[in-house]
Amino acid sequence: MSDARLPAGGAAGGTTPEEASATAGGGGSPAVTGPAGPEALVDRERPAGPEAVVDREGPADPEGIGDLAIVLHSHMPYVEGFGTYPFGEEWLFDAVIRSYLPVLEVARDLTMTVTPVLADQLEDRGAARRLREFLLEWRVGAAERDTPQVPSECRAACEAEGERYRRALELLDAAGGDPLRPFQAAAREGRVSLATSAATHAVLPLLATRAGLRLQVDAGVRSHRRRFGWDGGFWLPECAYEPGLERRLAEHGVSWFCVDQSAHQPDPLDALTPVATAAGPTALPIDWEAIQWLWSLDGYPSDPAHAQFAGKSLRGVRIWKVGGGAYDPVAGAAAARRQAEEFLTAVAARLRSFAERHGRRGLLVFAIDTELLGHWWSEGVTWLREVLAGAAAAGVRPLTIPQALAEHQPVEGALAASTWGEGKDLRTWDSPPVADLAWGARRLELRLLRALGRGLRGAGAMRAARELLAVQASDWAFLDKRGQAGDYPFRRTTGHSEAMLEAIDSTASSDPSMRALAPDLSLAPLLEP
Repeated sequence: MSDARLPAGGAAGGTTPEEASATAGGGGSPAVTGPAGPEALVDRERPAGPEAVVDREGPADPEGIGDLAIVLHSHMPYVEGFGTYPFGEEWLFDAVIRSYLPVLEVARDLTMTVTPVLADQLEDRGAARRLREFLLEWRVGAAERDTPQVPSECRAACEAEGERYRRALELLDAAGGDPLRPFQAAAREGRVSLATSAATHAVLPLLATRAGLRLQVDAGVRSHRRRFGWDGGFWLPECAYEPGLERRLAEHGVSWFCVDQSAHQPDPLDALTPVATAAGPTALPIDWEAIQWLWSLDGYPSDPAHAQFAGKSLRGVRIWKVGGGAYDPVAGAAAARRQAEEFLTAVAARLRSFAERHGRRGLLVFAIDTELLGHWWSEGVTWLREVLAGAAAAGVRPLTIPQALAEHQPVEGALAASTWGEGKDLRTWDSPPVADLAWGARRLELRLLRALGRGLRGAGAMRAARELLAVQASDWAFLDKRGQAGDYPFRRTTGHSEAMLEAIDSTASSDPSMRALAPDLSLAPLLEP
C-alpha cells in the first residue's frame, strides 16, 4: 500500500520506501504506510534554539531561486468493517490520528491527494464514531496508563505521546468528529490544493479493458468533485504510467498528474521541468533524488535521535529511539528541525544548479505519502512545519501544483512507462509471486462486463461493480508480495471476488458490507460502447 499506507515504491538498492521507513524506525507495520506529537509538546514548551531553521526574515527576493511543490499522497485501502487489529481499521485510525489531523494543522502552500477510497471511509459516520473511541481508549488511555509504569527514563516519551493524542482529539472534536472536514477546511481556506485519484487506487495500466479504466477514473472524479470541488489534479496510483494513458485521463478532464521518470532521465535535473503531453494534461516528474533524502534506509527517519517505529511499550506507546535507549522528545524535535534546514539547503542547491544550466526557474516536485509524516516518522510533522516556515529564507518558494503550473511552462518530451515502485516498473503488482491476484482481477473485470452485456442491472450490478473496485486496489498485491500482513490481503481479494460473483449470479439481497465504498458510483462507464 504506498499504502496504509505502506508507500509502494522503490528506493536505492532495491529497497522499497515502506521497508526503508520501517527499518529507519526499527521495525515495520503492515498497516500504515506516518503534528501534534511529542515534538509538538516540546516546541510549545520552549522556543526554537540555535538548531532551528534559518532566519524567518526571508531573502531580499521574495520569489527566491526556484520553486518547491510538495505533494502529500493520502491513501488507505478499504478497511472499514473488515477487521481492526492487527490488520484493518487500526490502520485507518492511526493514519488519521498521527498523520492527517496534525499534517493538516500545519499544511500550507502544498498539494495533497485524497484517494476516493480514503475519503469514502472518512465520510462514514460509523467509522468516525469508532475512530474517536479508539483514540480515547487505545491511544490517549494507553499513554496515560503507561506513564507511571514505564521505566523512569521513558516517561518523557510517554507524556509526549499522550500530548500528541490529546491534541489529535482536540482537532477531531473541533471538526465535529468528522475526519473529512479538516481536508475540506484546508482547501476552502486556500492553504492546500486537493487532487483526486482512481476510485480504489487501482494500477491503471494493469486493468483489462478501457471500460474498467473509465470506471476507476469516473468514480474517483465524481466523489472528489462532490466532496471538495475539483481543479483537474489526478494522482496516478503508484505513479503507474504507460504511454497513451494521458489520452484516457484527458477524456475525464484531468489537467495534471505526477510521474516517476527517474529510471529514464540521463540528467536527474530533468525532473525539475513539467512535461507537456499531446493529449493536454501536464505530467509532473517527481524528483526521486530529493525524495530519497527522506525515503530511504539512511533517510531522515533513521536519525538515532528519532523515535523508533517498532520501539513500543506493551500498550503500543513509542518510548524507544532509533539509536537505542529511551526516546527523548526534545532531542527528536531538534533533529527534525536540523533536517528541515538541511533539506531546504539541498533543495536550494538543486534549484540553483537548474537555474544556472537552463536560465530559468526550476520546479522541484517532492512527493511522498502523507502517512510517512507522523505515523512512520514520529517527528515528520515537525519537519514539515519547519520546512514551510524556513523556505523563504532559504530562497525556496513553496507552491501548490495549480500555482506552479500557472508559472512554469511545460516542455514537450516523451514519457516512458514507469512506476515509483521497486525497479520503477510493475513487478510489485504483476509478477509471478502475485500472478494469481493480477490475473484474477482481470478475469473478474471481463466477467462483470459480460454480465452487464447480458442485462445485469439494479442492485446486483451496483454491488458487483463495487466488489470489483475493491479487488482492483493496488494494496493487496503489494502487501501479499511483501508478506507484510499475513493472509489478510489474499483473504480480502478472494472475499471480494466471491461477493462479486454472488452479486451476478444470486437474487439474494446485497451484503451490507462495503456500504461506504464509492457512494457516487455510476455504471455508465461500463455500459459505454
